[in-house]
Amino acid sequence: VQLQESTPGLVKPSQTLSLTCTVSGGSITTNYYYWTWIRRPPGKGLEWMGAIAYSGTTYYSPSLKNRTSISRDTSKNQFTLQLSSVTPEDTAVYYCAREDGDGYDFWGQGTQVTVSS
Repeated sequence: VQLQESTPGLVKPSQTLSLTCTVSGGSITTNYYYWTWIRRPPGKGLEWMGAIAYSGTTYYSPSLKNRTSISRDTSKNQFTLQLSSVTPEDTAVYYCAREDGDGYDFWGQGTQVTVSS
C-alpha cells in the first residue's frame, strides 16, 4: 500500500488548507482500516488530527474539531483534509497514514505546509 499527499505548499492566514491523500495498492473501503491525518509542527511531536474509517465515519481531534473536515472520494481512492481559518501555528509537515487497529502500518512521505502572508 502506498499513500501520497498532495503538495499545497504556502497557505495564507485565514485561508482553508486542503490536502488530499491518494492511496494505491489497497482500497480505502476495505475493512477495518482507518485513514488518518497527522501533523508535526516544527520542534514538536506528532499530532493526530482526525481520521475517516473504511465505513466513511469520521473522527476528529477535539482541539481541531471546529476547523477540520475529512472526506473521501471512493472512486478515486482518495481522502481529503480541510482545515479552515489557518494561522502560522498550523505550519507543519502533514502526513496521511493507515491505521489497522494496532498502529500505523503505512505512511505517506509527508508534505510541508507553511502558513504565512
